Amino acid sequence: MTAGDPLRALIVSASFGSGHHQANGALDAALRARGVPLQVRHADLLKYMSPVERTVTAGTYDLWVRHMPAVYRAFYQWTDREQAPTAQVFGWLGYRAMRRDVQEVRPEAVVSSYPTPVALADNVRRRTGAEFLNALVVTDYRVHQHWARAEADLLMVPSEEAREQMLGCRIPPERVAVTGIPIAGIYRELVGADKAALRAKHGLDPELPLILLSAGGTGSYRAQGRVLTELANLGVRVQVLVLAGADGHGVAQLGGATLHRLGFTTSFPELLAAADLVVGKAGGLTVAEATTLGVPMVIHAPIPGQEEYNALYLERRGAAIWARTLAELRPAVLRALDGDEHARMSRAAHAASQPDAADRVAAELLRRLGRV
Repeated sequence: MTAGDPLRALIVSASFGSGHHQANGALDAALRARGVPLQVRHADLLKYMSPVERTVTAGTYDLWVRHMPAVYRAFYQWTDREQAPTAQVFGWLGYRAMRRDVQEVRPEAVVSSYPTPVALADNVRRRTGAEFLNALVVTDYRVHQHWARAEADLLMVPSEEAREQMLGCRIPPERVAVTGIPIAGIYRELVGADKAALRAKHGLDPELPLILLSAGGTGSYRAQGRVLTELANLGVRVQVLVLAGADGHGVAQLGGATLHRLGFTTSFPELLAAADLVVGKAGGLTVAEATTLGVPMVIHAPIPGQEEYNALYLERRGAAIWARTLAELRPAVLRALDGDEHARMSRAAHAASQPDAADRVAAELLRRLGRV
């Protein structure tokens, strides 16, 4: 295999939200930007599964996150241990479909941005004799036991703190690399962008504080209505971008908040760069994108477990305020919009960022494959 030969890769995500797909797309682009000829197949764990498996896994997750967050938190904590019962089924959910893809693609590398496909790929590898690098990109800021996949040849983590957590889970240090969470290259290009110009481009007021509501890619943010009510009653005028989960489209006035209901938009990177503040959930990709652009966060009602730890990570670094109760939300937003505090939090966000993470992941993969 020479550096000029196409790199055959199977890149696997999971449609629990949109972050895993975005991370994989950023990696694909980073490899191509390095001039690597790619023969790549993108796959989705949920599409590997049978309809019954998909209903049980994705359906249960959605039910818990939307309506029973305490149950999901208990599940997250219960499975955060070695030999967790759920880990035993990881190598079988979707086995036949992944085996088909491995046999058709004949990959040099199987790269996953969700833990389950790593065990699945290892099972396929052992049973078929296929040879490939089994790699995992960790897209949360804390290493839950599910991320500590002993089957992986390479585990790429967002921070030195996460690396230490991996080692604490008895993953050999030579398998762990600190890369950051891969995000699209456009975010690096927007660092330091003129906020006023971006707001003018998108029909937004350059003078009023601009808040972007973080509601997740599926629009399942259970606190969205309550958060918007609080933003409408800050006592100062603001404009709020409502993307995923927007109820209709267009501009509406709610108290002192001008709501721009946009729904899905390809302009998200520019809108985030134009924003003063992100309020809401704390998904791993959102955190990586916001910190790259130096946009502070006020986090409220994150998904239990992984997003709560993402919130703690930012809170410890001074890049976010976690409003744990609704009563804390309004003062937290006002504090984060205050000039001096906003500037301090923005600097802290930049300090916590890894803007070139996608390129670092690509470089580490190529190094491990002997292609550099």
